[in-house]
Amino acid sequence: MRELDRLKVIQAVVDLGLKPGRAAERLGLTVRQIERLVIRYRESGAVGLTSRKRGGPGNRRLDAELAQRVLTIIRDRYADFGPTLACEKLRECHGIQLAKETVRRLMTEAGLWVPRRQRPPKFYQPRARRACLGELIQIDGSDHRWFEERAPACTLLVYVDDATSRLMHLHFAATESTFSYFEGHAGVYRTPWQAGGVLQ
Repeated sequence: MRELDRLKVIQAVVDLGLKPGRAAERLGLTVRQIERLVIRYRESGAVGLTSRKRGGPGNRRLDAELAQRVLTIIRDRYADFGPTLACEKLRECHGIQLAKETVRRLMTEAGLWVPRRQRPPKFYQPRARRACLGELIQIDGSDHRWFEERAPACTLLVYVDDATSRLMHLHFAATESTFSYFEGHAGVYRTPWQAGGVLQ
């Protein structure tokens, strides 16, 4: 879009007699730059106004030898690393300072990394419920102010049967810890049925 605006203004200078000072104001350039653009327009036409760097290598292009060295190091030592961690290791262990996006691009082009949006979706098959009551009990803890201001906050340990979704046991504990679960288990196993497995 900028080159199109530039073309219109330079054409106005050449064909319609627009003053170079006014053209410089419109394009945010100096009068000398406008004069150079007018000369290039007269010599080459509209093509003369396009950037001469177009199609050439960029100023920030990574050196091919450095890119090859980085890829060799990553293949040899960090093939199972993601780009961010590989970038950190290159900096810490090898003194190579690159942006993580540069490392990501190099790894993607070399086939060492697949961007998330290009990965095939993972399908997780839901686990079938157990067949019998007490075969598997799932446990979860919930921290909350269960008694409002009447008592300190505590954890409610909830024991749910997998087959029937029935609440098997509830146990209040000061915190959700291993010992709290042991205390809660004692209450579960005092019931008449026998538990076959416990899943946390």
